[in-house]
Amino acid sequence: MTENKRVAILGSTGSIGTQTLDVIRQHPDWFTVEVLTAQHNWELLVAQALEFKPNAVVIGNEDLYLKVKEALSGEPIKVFAGQKAIAQVVEMETIDVVLTALVGYSGLIPTVHAIRAGKQIALANKETLVVAGELITALTKQHGVNIYPVDSEHSAIFQCLVGEFHNPIEKIILTASGGPFRGKDKAYLASVTREQALKHPNWDMGAKITIDSASLMNKGLEVIEAKWLFGLKTEQIDVVVHPQSIVHSLVQFEDGSIKAQLGLPDMRIPIQFALSYPDRLKSNFERFNFANYPQLTFEQPDVKTFRNLQLAYDALAAGGNAPCILNAANEIAVAAFLNQQIGFLEMSDLIEETLNQANFLARPQLEDYIESDRQARELSENILTSKR
Repeated sequence: MTENKRVAILGSTGSIGTQTLDVIRQHPDWFTVEVLTAQHNWELLVAQALEFKPNAVVIGNEDLYLKVKEALSGEPIKVFAGQKAIAQVVEMETIDVVLTALVGYSGLIPTVHAIRAGKQIALANKETLVVAGELITALTKQHGVNIYPVDSEHSAIFQCLVGEFHNPIEKIILTASGGPFRGKDKAYLASVTREQALKHPNWDMGAKITIDSASLMNKGLEVIEAKWLFGLKTEQIDVVVHPQSIVHSLVQFEDGSIKAQLGLPDMRIPIQFALSYPDRLKSNFERFNFANYPQLTFEQPDVKTFRNLQLAYDALAAGGNAPCILNAANEIAVAAFLNQQIGFLEMSDLIEETLNQANFLARPQLEDYIESDRQARELSENILTSKR
């Protein structure tokens, strides 16, 4: 056994955060919770803090600070509030690994701070690499930091590459469930509801990522993330729809061999591997049984109907700040759809229009990414307003 790892969980009350704590619960001799953060769910944050006794907690919503402070007044736990505090707390000397499970763009700045502080990263926030992949990659090299992927698809690629790092990749194949609307045409999608889109067939996730999965934007973001994680060219990244979600992704090598990682849809497996690497820890998670899955099927994604995937490929090919603009526009589009302001197909229209109108920068720096994100959101909001 290695020395106990001290973990900071950014976004501990969300789907990934709560499952990370479940992994830590099973392996108290391997992991210690050092920091917990949440944005709004202060009651669950307090309950987690009382159970795991972290060094510090941060509530992102500053209006909730006093409630958290009062609830933990009898505990030796530091309480902070605000977005700046989330970015600063990751620099604590007592942290070994930072698991970033924040939603969307909000994960970028804390991850940058953690890397600059030399912390190892378990990355569940794909948007960090989508928005600023070139910058993040350069920072990890500069500070000697490793990024261990938590997304099931990228974890699968990473697991397939263990022992193969000296062998060039011909291509990788990311699998997609197809979401709740697999096989549906535009006529059907034009009238789908928020409730229908939130019913994922295989995974239990937060609202934003569930909508992204339904629109295939989640897969598009994963394509961009994979480029930076594994040092690939756009043409080396394929997507295949696999409705059963058993094969989590595949790697094809230059000799034509393909390696795949399989398992039941359970995010605790990639979370645990990211935290324990290079060790595999014993778990009580349910096991996959081939007898229960006599058929595993695969098909090509329909990028004409589900345009978000193609938009993501186009943004990746364009490079610069285009993926940052894509991500910002998508976050505005998803929020508008969840608030029933636009239809399902109109999300792609809004993203495309924002990409076409936003200012393109070929070689952005951190400040440029921050400004590009702000401008793209403002532009998307203006486009929304003009159509009402």
